[in-house]
Amino acid sequence: MNKLPVIESQVRGTVMFKHLFKKKNADDQPKKSLDELIKQFKKSSDFMTLAIGSQHRKYIITYFKQLVNMQSVEDKILEPFQKLDFTLSSVQEVENVLPIEDISVTKDTKEILEKMLRGYVMFQLHKDDKLVALIKVQSFDTGFRKENETENEFSVVGPKIGFVEDLDVNLYLMRKTVISENLIFKELTVGNKSKTRVVLVYLEGVTNPQHVETMTQRLEDIDFDVIFDSTMLDQLISDNSSTAFPLFLTTERIDRVLFSLLNGQAAFFSSGSPYAVTGPSTLLDFFVSPEDYYLPWVLGSFFRVIRILGVFFSIFATPLYVAIVTYHYEMLPKDLLGPIIFSRTNVPFPPVIEVLFLEITIELLREAGARLPTKVGQTLGIVGGIVIGQATVEAALTSNILLIIVSLTALASFTTPIFKMSNTIRLLRFPFILFATAFGLVGITFGFCFLLVHLLRLKSLGMPYLVPLFPFRPTEYRDTFLRLPYSHTAKRPSYLRPLERFRYNPNKANKAKRKSNLDNE
Repeated sequence: MNKLPVIESQVRGTVMFKHLFKKKNADDQPKKSLDELIKQFKKSSDFMTLAIGSQHRKYIITYFKQLVNMQSVEDKILEPFQKLDFTLSSVQEVENVLPIEDISVTKDTKEILEKMLRGYVMFQLHKDDKLVALIKVQSFDTGFRKENETENEFSVVGPKIGFVEDLDVNLYLMRKTVISENLIFKELTVGNKSKTRVVLVYLEGVTNPQHVETMTQRLEDIDFDVIFDSTMLDQLISDNSSTAFPLFLTTERIDRVLFSLLNGQAAFFSSGSPYAVTGPSTLLDFFVSPEDYYLPWVLGSFFRVIRILGVFFSIFATPLYVAIVTYHYEMLPKDLLGPIIFSRTNVPFPPVIEVLFLEITIELLREAGARLPTKVGQTLGIVGGIVIGQATVEAALTSNILLIIVSLTALASFTTPIFKMSNTIRLLRFPFILFATAFGLVGITFGFCFLLVHLLRLKSLGMPYLVPLFPFRPTEYRDTFLRLPYSHTAKRPSYLRPLERFRYNPNKANKAKRKSNLDNE
């Protein structure tokens, strides 16, 4: 008798849970009219409407500028209609006028939506006509070339295509991947002298309008002469320009930008820059690699944990060495104390000078290798590191144990997927070394508390930088330190305040699995 209310509540909960996903089915949503569809398209700045034809009669064509081949539009559509010496009586006659094979006549708004977002041109005899012709003039190879591979954010598994310096190409790559009318482009002009095109990208119905309005306002309020790169805009619209931490995520990967948009973030591109900037961002976003999602969730979670632990090791390893060797010998075990004393027997410098010498040497090798050509830079990094390291140990300028620690910290800092965060980690090491020199472990603790307070005060586009750590959101840890299975990551992060909570329905995938298992029995 007592089990009946429990069963009823479970059934009621299941019905309510399924009700939440009812909106996810596109077939259940009411079909938009052609006027509503065009109104939605016009919200995006790359949607174009042209009147073509002779002086006697004008016809209407509409298209997305980045998705079509403009040379084909001019040669195969505009030119034939300019030479046309008779008036079309129906849309079907377009097939006899244009030298294009793929032309379909329809009034189905679903077909119009799909084909226009794939690079088709819509032709109308009159502006209010519901029967239209869809002309195929899409661009196939735009952006797909050898030069636009992701060099700075390389992954073994996953797509290799990245953004380029051409803004239209970047927008085309976005449109080609996301076939949705809700992908909105909002074009702005920034720079008094350069008049740089800046395009804000977001998903209508997913991204909170407050994020879009805030980012738009900050971009419009910029008073600067020349914008060379989108990373400059990143600094100009930042909530705190005095921090070493990047408050917006800068990436050249298409999949990373799309993942941010699907979660409810906004992004912007600038002309002449191969990087996109997404926000609002959190601290943990900078340790997420796209490759985590292309591997099984167990492997993805393992590599993400290794990455985060590597960051802590990179920051605190050398300061702990300085603090322990200078003030806290008693903390070392006897078996380890002997080798450390033996390695520093002939070193004439105190530990802090020894550490700073090696750290600055590593930074010099990094900078020199980054500024030289690729092949020469790799040779310099390998040969220079080996030769300098061996020479300094033999000359008794440093201990061999410290050389190992510094090398490992350098390797650990390279595990960060985003280069801007890697630079921050490189910088943080030096203040902690100075704190350790002055006060030992107490100084490291004081430095960590200062760093924590600084992080707690940071915001990205008005959102706390440490969320979900602070404010503490225990339900939002599904995709932070660990990469859980896709069945547990259907919800978008609540701290982004998305308009649509669920990305997909995980029950459908589980249902398909159960069905296939039953079929095999």
